[in-house]
Amino acid sequence: MCSTACGTPMECLTGALAALAGEELKSSFGPAVLERATVLVGARNVIDAELARTVREGELTRASEHDGKATMASWLRGHHRLPQGAASQLVRNGRASERLPVLAAAAAAGLVPAEAVSVIAPVVADVNLARAEAQGVDVAEIDRLLTDVATSASHADLRQAVGHYLARLDPDGTEPDPTEQRSLSFAKHTDGTLSFSGTLDAVGGEKFQAAVEAILQASRPAGDTRTRAQQAGDALVQLCDNALASGALPVLRGHKPHIGVLIDHEDLMDTSSAAGTGAGAGRTGFGSIISAAKARWLACDGTVTRIVIGPEGQPLDLGRSQRLVPPHLRRAVEVRDQHCVFAGCDAPTYWCDVHHVVHWVDGGDTSLHNSGLLCERHHTKVHHGFRIERQPDGRWRTYRPDGTEILIGEPFLISA
Repeated sequence: MCSTACGTPMECLTGALAALAGEELKSSFGPAVLERATVLVGARNVIDAELARTVREGELTRASEHDGKATMASWLRGHHRLPQGAASQLVRNGRASERLPVLAAAAAAGLVPAEAVSVIAPVVADVNLARAEAQGVDVAEIDRLLTDVATSASHADLRQAVGHYLARLDPDGTEPDPTEQRSLSFAKHTDGTLSFSGTLDAVGGEKFQAAVEAILQASRPAGDTRTRAQQAGDALVQLCDNALASGALPVLRGHKPHIGVLIDHEDLMDTSSAAGTGAGAGRTGFGSIISAAKARWLACDGTVTRIVIGPEGQPLDLGRSQRLVPPHLRRAVEVRDQHCVFAGCDAPTYWCDVHHVVHWVDGGDTSLHNSGLLCERHHTKVHHGFRIERQPDGRWRTYRPDGTEILIGEPFLISA
């Protein structure tokens, strides 16, 4: 039962979760643990289904606009810290469940996980529904058949069944656009290392392998005992080095792409054997934490720009004589803000404009104190009623046109 009296389903859910979190598991016998896990998996499926349904309603009613976000996916990412893939899956599942009632009912009963709903979702993409209608396919029967597979077979079997159906829908279709088959995702870890995964079409994959293999085979010193995977990773970094050094890459916000590192002058200059390594002393433009030694290594073949920070953190005050933000002030704003400062947005610096917090025509000067990074969408929002404000402690706050503050969703805490 709930740990607290409840008057609404949401209150009952919160109370039930609190009671579950308060249960002691160490003394549980094996079968009891498995039974508990089975019930929780079903409950997870039900909650995932209900969340997808709620997200779909938010999408239909444009609820995300209340917090200045364009889509429910961006709201989920910004306000609840969901990865892009998880947010997109919720949106996709909500749309699919609306069109596949049998699948939706099975998910709501806890019989089908969100991952299975996501696999079936392409069946009701507009293009596939049109093909099904043209061929006289009964989508309601497909809904029933695929739901049966999802509730009785393995996830791999479900993928195969869906793939077979989609292939039969368009056996003689046009050659797919290779750009629609390509994807690349990055995951930054706490130590600054980067993991990535992706998919390339056959031709794009061949180009990628050929480029990496060329560098790998050209730089195989005698006695190299690294694995092939390690050698390929090194070759990929060398490929990036070559591209950056060529100066032929597109510019980012008026600057050629480059490696940017923020580090205190004292850490950069300290080369003593005891402290010279300076672990965690530098921060890169994409948010990695590196040592002072690595920063010095990069500085050997780079440009060092000194930014003097005053006692109140307001350097580079250029006054009102210059409205446009010069490159050195933009760099200082990027160093300070790191991304779009609108609540719930993490758009990177190279997507952003430097916004005058107090508008130029209202007497605002071109200075670090009066500047903030805003992506194009949120820059537009701020010029149409929304407002950003920087606090003395350096934190940014965002307000709606009605004056209420947009607050980022706090983690869901369960207390017994």
